[in-house]
Amino acid sequence: MNTQCKRRFRRRILSWFRKEKRDLPWRRTSNPYRILVSEIMLQQTQVAAALKYYRKFIRQFPTVQKLAEAPIDDVLKVWEGLGYYGRAHNLHRAAQSIVLRHGGRIPDSLDALSSLPGIGRYSAGAVLSIAFGKRIPVLDGNIIRVLSRVFRITENIDDRDVRNRLWGLAESLLPRKHVREFNESLMELGATVCKPRNPDCPHCPLAKFCEANGHAVQHELPVKTPRRPIPHYDVTAGIIWKQGKFLITKRPPKGLLGGLWEFPGGKREKGETLETCLAREIKEELDIAVRVQDHLVSVDHAYSHFRITLHVFRCEYRKGKIRMHGCDGYRWITARELDRYAFPGADRKVIGRLKAFS
Repeated sequence: MNTQCKRRFRRRILSWFRKEKRDLPWRRTSNPYRILVSEIMLQQTQVAAALKYYRKFIRQFPTVQKLAEAPIDDVLKVWEGLGYYGRAHNLHRAAQSIVLRHGGRIPDSLDALSSLPGIGRYSAGAVLSIAFGKRIPVLDGNIIRVLSRVFRITENIDDRDVRNRLWGLAESLLPRKHVREFNESLMELGATVCKPRNPDCPHCPLAKFCEANGHAVQHELPVKTPRRPIPHYDVTAGIIWKQGKFLITKRPPKGLLGGLWEFPGGKREKGETLETCLAREIKEELDIAVRVQDHLVSVDHAYSHFRITLHVFRCEYRKGKIRMHGCDGYRWITARELDRYAFPGADRKVIGRLKAFS
C-alpha cells in the first residue's frame, strides 16, 4: 500500500469511527489507570460483559493507590464472575509495583509498562497510545482480523513470522496525529463490522481497500491453527455440614482460579462413582471423613480449554481435624455469609440453589 493509499485508508476509517463509535466509559477519559483497567478487563472478554465490571471496579478502586492497598480477596470479589482471574491478580500486583517503583504514576514508556505483571506488548501499546498519545501500534484479535483481510494474509496468523509481519503492518499504517483514535478505530471495526462470522462488508469503510473482499475470501480469513477438541471432566463437590454451618475452602493463589473460594471436592477418576470420588477427594485434600448423602444439583460450566459437569452432594462431617493439602484456607460459614466470598462461576451457579434450600 503506497503513501497516498495509506492516507485515504486513515481518512476513511477515522471518519467512520467518529460517526459510528460506541459510547464506552473508557473512551471518555485519558486517565491512564482507568484505561489500563479497561484494557486488562477486555483481554478475552467482550465489551458488553466488561462494562458493568469496569464501572463497579472503578467505584471500588478509583485510583491505582486504592487498588494497591486493597486485600486481594476484595479485588477478587469485585472481579467475581468476569473470569480469567489471573488478570485480577496481575492487575493487583501491577498496581503495587506502580506505587512502589513509579510513585503511583502509570509509566509512559514501553519498557517500564511491559515489565509490569500481566502487561504484554498489546496492552502496553494500547495504554501508551490511548492514554498518552504515543505513536505505538496495537495488535489485538480484532485488528489481526482486519489486517489479515485487508491485506489478504493467507498464512497462519499463529506463526511467529506472520505475527511479526502483522505488527509491522499495524505500525506502517499509524498516522502522525490522532493515534489514539486510529488504534481505537481498528479495534472498533473488528468488533462491530469486520466480525469473525458474517462480516458486514457492504457497510465497511475499508471495503474498497480490502483484498479479501475483492477476492471474496473474507470468510476464510484469518487462517488459524485448528483448535483441539475440548475435553470434559466430571467433578464433585460437597456441601459439608457441621453444627449448622458448611465448609468452604480457598484455592492456592497461583494456578487456575487462584485465591477463589469453593466447595471442596475434585475430579472423578476412571471407574469411580461420584460418591466415592467425593469422599476420597475430601480425605486427600482436608484429611477429614464425611458421609456423602443426597445429590443436590449438577451444573455444566465451560473454561477456556476444558468443560466440566460439577456434581454437588450434601455431606455430613463425621470425624477428623482439618489438615490442608492443596488448599490455602478454609471457613465454616452460614448461607448468609456466602456473599462475602468470591467463588468461581460453577460454584456460583450452585450458590443460588443452596440459598434457596437453606
